[in-house]
This record gives sequence, structure tokens and C-alpha cells, in this order.
Amino acid sequence: MKDFWISCGHHLLDRNASGRLVVTDEFLKAYFVRPELTPPPDACAAERTLHTALLAAPRRVVAAAEVGAIADADARENWQFVLEFRDLLLRHPTLEAAYLALMRAGAVRLPPLFVNQLAHVILRNALDAGDDPFVLRAAELFFRTQRVTLHEQSLLAADDEKIAGTSPAPLSPLVSMLGVPAQAEIDVLTDDNAETYWERSDMFDMALDLTAGRRGLQGLATAMTRWIAHLLSVDVAIEPIRELRDAKFTWYVGLDAEATQIGDRLWSGEPLDGRTQGRIAGLFRLTFAGRTPVAEALRGEPVYLIMAMNENKLLRLKPQNLVTGLPIQLPEAVS
Repeated sequence: MKDFWISCGHHLLDRNASGRLVVTDEFLKAYFVRPELTPPPDACAAERTLHTALLAAPRRVVAAAEVGAIADADARENWQFVLEFRDLLLRHPTLEAAYLALMRAGAVRLPPLFVNQLAHVILRNALDAGDDPFVLRAAELFFRTQRVTLHEQSLLAADDEKIAGTSPAPLSPLVSMLGVPAQAEIDVLTDDNAETYWERSDMFDMALDLTAGRRGLQGLATAMTRWIAHLLSVDVAIEPIRELRDAKFTWYVGLDAEATQIGDRLWSGEPLDGRTQGRIAGLFRLTFAGRTPVAEALRGEPVYLIMAMNENKLLRLKPQNLVTGLPIQLPEAVS
């Protein structure tokens, strides 16, 4: 089996009997050695003491006064966030359970950086046996902002930070250790170069063709199917569709903030102008397999998934919507 997304730190984690991820001291230490948390030469004694103590005992209880004693305001805030993230992971038996608890709690106080990193490593686990680079590249949409452009009648999505050529904060705990280049040439993923994905998966330098009828949207459908199965133990079938014409719009899930607004307008019967329609980057039909208990209102109808870019052509998926927005009635599925 070929490895991928090494920078997410999945190899630092344990797995329980159900294949879920269990936090380890090594995984926590990877956060504590990040540049944002490594005390600079002029750091105060309180910051240096806390850093040394947590490297020796990553699970130790940290009193609020220990963080409050740090002189530098930015360092103090960084420690508050990373300890809140650490405590979230330690309160739950697995990372998957922590993610579900975080999303089901409603308001998420953690910065998007931590949420994306958690989705990244969980998705790496869900796709562990993956052998299709199109599925893996499409799955990057779950945790990396994409910039979408129309080029020669093709709708292409490329990593926004890679295009900008700047990465003010590494999006994974190990990326700085791996020496991943800050800039690299962008290639569109095709059948001809797909095998190169394995060696460059941590560089996020391959664009994905999201044109209807091509492999990008099908890859994303497969990634979403496995994400739902892994987190909720629910079997679904997801297929890309070209339009919602004549569809009975009983239930929908917006895969991002823009798509949710579009779905709300469709739900209320409001027509979409051409500009809004042009922001839709993907449509999918989801059906449930087996005897999954679903909302009474569904009555065998499919769920429609909508994906859209904003006015700046940025695509920011919210994969948590797939685990909080589906009309299913199940007991807690992940431990």
C-alpha cells in the first residue's frame, strides 16, 4: 500500500480495535514543537518552563495561571488554543469521537487551523486503503481552501495557498520537519501524471478538474461516501449530477457556506440568477443504503448536496456538514 499525506501525522497515532485513531504522546509533542510554540531566545521564564514541562509530559494538567503568566500576548493565545485542542482530544476515546463532539456542540471556538488538521488526519484514516489519486486529491477539498478558475472550458480547482506562494502558518504539525518546498509548479491531475501524486501528496501542488462528467467530482463523491461511512457507520451512495431540474427538493446539505445560502434560496422557491448559478461548482445526489432510519419527511427521496465557490472564486468545504446535516436518526456511532 502506498503512503500519502505523511505530514498530517497519522503514523504518530494508535488505532483501536474499530480502526479509529487514538491520541499518543508523540502526536501531541508534534504540536508542541511547532514554530508558534517553540520559545524564542527572548521568551520569558514562564513560557520556557511550560514548553519544557509539556515536552516531558504532554498530558499533564496545565493551570490557567501557568498560561496567564506568559508575558508575550501572542504566545499566550497560541498556548490557550493548542491546550484547548489537546484537552478536546484527551476527553474522548478517539479523534473521530472528538471531531463529532466538537461539531455537534454547535459553536466551534477553535481556530479553523485545528479543525482542518483534525479533518485531515481523520480523512487519512478513512481513506487508508485508497489507491485512486483522483479520490485523494478531491479529498483535499475537505481541509484545504481551493481557488477555482475556468480554463479552456474546464473548471479547475487549485490549492489557494500554493497559488499564493505563501503559507504563513503550516497546515500540519509535521510539514516544517519534512522540508516541503514553499512553492512548486502546479500541474492538473490527469491519467498521465496520476502516479506522481503519491510522491507529492504533501505538496498540494496538483489542480483538480471539477468539470461535470469528469473524474474530479466522482472522486469527491467517493471521498464523501467514505467520510460518512467512517464517522457515522452509515452506508450511502453519492453520485455527481449536472442539474437539479425537476428534482423534488425534499432535503439538501450545503457543503460550504455559499452552497448553504444557495440551498436556502432553492428551498424557498426563489429563482437563481445567472451569477449565482455560476458559483455552483458541484451537485450530488445522495441515497441511503440498507435500513438506515431517516427523517419521516424524506420518504425515500434522495438528499441533494451542493458545493459552491464564493464571489472571489474560493471554495471552502465544511465536511462537518455531512455529519451534522444528514436526516439520519442513529445512536452515537463512533468511539
